[in-house]
Amino acid sequence: MHIIAGLGNPGKQYENTRHNTGFSVIDVIAEENGISVLEKKHKALIGKGYIDGRKVVLAKPLTYMNLSGESLRELVDYYKIDEKNELIVIYDDISMPVGQLRIRKKGSAGGHNGIKSIIAHLGDTFLRIKVGVGEKPNGYDLADYVLGHFNQREKETIAKSALRAQEAVRLLVQGETDAAMNAYNKKP
Repeated sequence: MHIIAGLGNPGKQYENTRHNTGFSVIDVIAEENGISVLEKKHKALIGKGYIDGRKVVLAKPLTYMNLSGESLRELVDYYKIDEKNELIVIYDDISMPVGQLRIRKKGSAGGHNGIKSIIAHLGDTFLRIKVGVGEKPNGYDLADYVLGHFNQREKETIAKSALRAQEAVRLLVQGETDAAMNAYNKKP
């Protein structure tokens, strides 16, 4: 079994913002695989189903970004998964161009508070899919930038990236991490 968690903030005011890219990708994965993500459990909205015959739990932590680790710790403990191989975290990354994907097996938080929280609760070794949301322009406040919305062209690019991330998840749940990295760690 795998837990696939997309990071974001709950609430209408945060929908479709750069920081909620993880939630958006979970929505695509859910839709593409016929999984409903509506059950409130473990400080998250979750949905259970299958991807290519493998059991998965899709999760959108409701703890707000900076406390994402609390929810994921509960999920990992409840489902008794091996976080090193069976937890996939999807989140936004401001150090990459809009739409670029980067899959990693472990690493630092890189300044991302959601990942910092997860590392504090689970350690730094878990599968991750970073989705580029573009670098903060000079003069912008970081919080305002990540809580801001994409322009129309960026929305189209992110929509395509969400589909690519969903394809990468298919490989990851089959244990094909290196194949996923080779296929998707390229500039779009």
